[in-house]
Amino acid sequence: MPDPVPPADLPSASGLNPAAESPAFVPALVPDAGVVLAADPVHPTGATGLARPIRATGLVRPTQAAGLARPTQAAGFVRPTRVEVAEAAGRTIPDLVGTGLRVLFSGINPSLYSAATGHHFARPGNRFWPALHRSGFTPRQLHPSEQSVLPSLGLGITNVVAGATARADELSPAELIEGGAILAELVRHRRPQYLAVLGVTAYRTAFGRPKATIGPQDDEIGGVRVWVLPNPSGLNAHYTADALATAFAELRSVVPAHR
Repeated sequence: MPDPVPPADLPSASGLNPAAESPAFVPALVPDAGVVLAADPVHPTGATGLARPIRATGLVRPTQAAGLARPTQAAGFVRPTRVEVAEAAGRTIPDLVGTGLRVLFSGINPSLYSAATGHHFARPGNRFWPALHRSGFTPRQLHPSEQSVLPSLGLGITNVVAGATARADELSPAELIEGGAILAELVRHRRPQYLAVLGVTAYRTAFGRPKATIGPQDDEIGGVRVWVLPNPSGLNAHYTADALATAFAELRSVVPAHR
């Protein structure tokens, strides 16, 4: 594991879309206390060609060169064993929140892999972190173990249902409805500018909106504007990585820049 580097030495936003280049968008990545960001051996600071914009969409496409799109892994991160993953059923992950949230992203519930690591959207194949970067929310792709950086960018993560399961479809309607009520209280208390729920089917059940579709919603939750995004799970075959990044970018286009 390379020696940790201070936040100032993180790879810059060079090569990102124009919106991501503005000073208002690229704050210093300062993690919460106790989080150490490790240097990435294939990402020397100032390297060129790390990403190129997709024409006219404002998305960021990782280059095809081997290893260049690989996110940095926080020091001390250890992949869980199969036994540890299996034993994580029902376990919870603390909400990742802070003051002045621009967007609070809500997953359906943690996967067993995520619960075993303690990091949101950590299961290999989950496309949340790539979509977050390619849509312009983060200046580079973060590893799940770097999640504590998000509040410094005005972003947070929670779940509709707190307990981990192997698959989201294992949840009952009653569990989703109860979780929706808890989420509404959290939103009412934290007051993010937007609540982004990742999964339209779960949103319909949890909040009694059977006709809801992907995108901005007419109704508010807890007095906060709502945007429904596709489920970023790798099991969601309805959305490619490009389509998912585009959906995230549509939300990004209406969210005020981070200050």
